[in-house]
Amino acid sequence: MHDEDPDTALFRAAMADVRPIRTRKNAELRRRRPPPVPGQRHADDRAVLRELAHGERDGSELGAELGEALAYARPGLQRRTLRRLRRGEFSVMAELDLHGQTVDSARRLLTDFLNECHRRHLGCIRVIHGKGRRSSNAGPVLKGQVDRWLRQRDDVLAFCSARPVDGGTGALYVLLRR
Repeated sequence: MHDEDPDTALFRAAMADVRPIRTRKNAELRRRRPPPVPGQRHADDRAVLRELAHGERDGSELGAELGEALAYARPGLQRRTLRRLRRGEFSVMAELDLHGQTVDSARRLLTDFLNECHRRHLGCIRVIHGKGRRSSNAGPVLKGQVDRWLRQRDDVLAFCSARPVDGGTGALYVLLRR
């Protein structure tokens, strides 16, 4: 036999009484199948969203022109509450910026954001939709869509265009039901 390297000899001596661990449990190597995806339902949902987003103007976007202020209050909400919202007297607890989003992605982001705010019991939030200065001659796209989407939600009590320091007609203060 030839001489071993001193490091190898030291390693062998240190490992002399080491025994392999015996275990009965083996790792599961088969992949589990993912749950089935309801593809047709998702396709139907996307088609409905596209139709809503690109449908003809039905008057619900009134006031959604460039520079126009938006305001909405659920029936029964006190005027004083909307006035306080317009003045920015409520503390904004969260903010969503939709600049540069497509209509489809903006709707998804807004829905997820509102659901999260509702889950966290937030009262007042700010949604920045932009002023639509880069939109075509038809006017701002997201501004009108956000106006429409917020009116359709039961957890939205009121909204109005923000004060100039908070984005003016390119943003909304939104008061949510807690």
